[in-house]
Amino acid sequence: MRQVKVGLAAAVAATLAVSGCGSPSSNNGSSGGGDSKGIETQQAALDPTAKGPAAEVPGAKKGGVVTVYSQSTPSTFDPTDIYYVDANAIAKLVMRSPTQFALRNGKPVLVPDLTDLGTVSADKLTWTFKLQPGIKYADGSEVKVEDLAYAIKRSFAHDVFANGPTYQMTFFKDGDKYKGPYTDGDAYSGVETPDASTLVIHLSRPFADLPFYLSFPAFTPIPKAKDTKENYKNNPLATGPYQFDTFTPGTELKLKKNPNWDPETDPVRHQYPDGFDFKWGGEDPKTQQQVLNSAGEDANALNYGAVDASLIPQLTGDKKAQLIQGDNPCTYSVQLDTRKIPLEVRKAIAKAYPYDQVNKAGGLNSYNSEPASTVLPPSVPGYTKYDALPDLSGVGQGDPAGAKALLEAAGKVGFELSWYYDNTKPIPQQTNQIRVDALKAAGFTVKPIGVPTAELRAKIADYDAPVNMGQAPQGWCSDWPSGSSWFPVLFQSHSISDGTSWGMLSDKALDAKIDEISNLPVDQATAKWAELDKEIMGMYVALPRYYGKLAFLVGANIGGAEGDATMGEPFYPNLYLKN
Repeated sequence: MRQVKVGLAAAVAATLAVSGCGSPSSNNGSSGGGDSKGIETQQAALDPTAKGPAAEVPGAKKGGVVTVYSQSTPSTFDPTDIYYVDANAIAKLVMRSPTQFALRNGKPVLVPDLTDLGTVSADKLTWTFKLQPGIKYADGSEVKVEDLAYAIKRSFAHDVFANGPTYQMTFFKDGDKYKGPYTDGDAYSGVETPDASTLVIHLSRPFADLPFYLSFPAFTPIPKAKDTKENYKNNPLATGPYQFDTFTPGTELKLKKNPNWDPETDPVRHQYPDGFDFKWGGEDPKTQQQVLNSAGEDANALNYGAVDASLIPQLTGDKKAQLIQGDNPCTYSVQLDTRKIPLEVRKAIAKAYPYDQVNKAGGLNSYNSEPASTVLPPSVPGYTKYDALPDLSGVGQGDPAGAKALLEAAGKVGFELSWYYDNTKPIPQQTNQIRVDALKAAGFTVKPIGVPTAELRAKIADYDAPVNMGQAPQGWCSDWPSGSSWFPVLFQSHSISDGTSWGMLSDKALDAKIDEISNLPVDQATAKWAELDKEIMGMYVALPRYYGKLAFLVGANIGGAEGDATMGEPFYPNLYLKN
């Protein structure tokens, strides 16, 4: 998920990261990691034989409404535009996609959803997917294969849906030319529907991870006649077990049961509660305390923000069971714009950076994070914990004298650093001042630019803005657990125009190396991604801060709660109320 957009991430840091969804690539389940353990994980990541109904959750009961709190508000519920992990996780209740992830023993497994997992041609450039028959929308109309094709075409309309995923532009045939149905019409050579049950996708180059990519909300079916363009986000047509009831953007979303969802066709989802009530905007520490106290209706609630450090002392005895922990597919960093900051200056920034002070002020703790020193997080096959490069360990109080010595040697004392920060909330203001003090002491001139919360995401996403560090994405989450959902997206030249760059690198040799690894069989590519991880980190394009860890609170009456490792979010389809 693009910036924690799918991404989407740890609320305590108020950072952006991309959807991470996840799993490895292979059309036949034979892919693997760099060692036997990695191979076993990869092979278990697909089950092309899975069918509905989903296995019952032990002890599950039907009825009641689950309340979900969060201070952070999802950006959109238009499926084409969803990339933050919070909206992506919620969308699983409403939107079905060609493929989807089931949780088995806490681990994600890719399974068929609206279609099978696909068959690839000998030259790896054509994929064929078969649509399940008889699936209906919430309004009772039938899902047609043309609706899947239209959703794919709609995903190219980035002038309208600027936040959605972009792999199709790189891998799909003519993806760099076609601009979507609003601009270029329906005639797109990358997609065919030769009969009522067949979806054919043509590629410009091999994309073994395509079945994983099709789990995104962007590929949920949309009937062309019911596409209301910018207004579609207010009431997307449901195929999942729930549909929109009432929606107040930025404040509240109530879901009710979709009477036309058929569990016999769905190997992932359940319809245990009568509905869900998502409430946004309340301060996380306050609503988390309500959930932990579980008085009245708050026993039926959860908060999906990272557990606040102030509540940790209460997590003992019976309360400990209300803490749900799990894997998170994200790494968070501070970007350094290599177009504007020379290497020797980037090294000085790393030496001066006050990791410990910023992390403490931002509320990071062992429940929601661990220090990072690599691009890939530990949950991704290929992660290798190499010896951290100097000043890139995610820990330390900074060495201003050492940093100033580097600046003096480079003749760069007084080099100006500028970034955006949220000037309306106390924690961002405090962490900003910590950075200012540390970098000034190291001999830099600093120019932080304060902006309101509502403007921050757009400001840090503008690569032409008058700043040279701290741009988006400030974090990244796996779109699926493989280096191929990290390095091509973050470090190739096209990442700059895609708005997904770490460091603004534009290096043809690096582009070619990433392409070369991408085209390898997964069992060979995994180790290569690890080597490239260390090489890129040595360019000092970003300061690694921390890997996310999933830790959220549920009310005492919530059952079936577990973390979705593909999102670093709660897995809503298994939730139920105990009483």
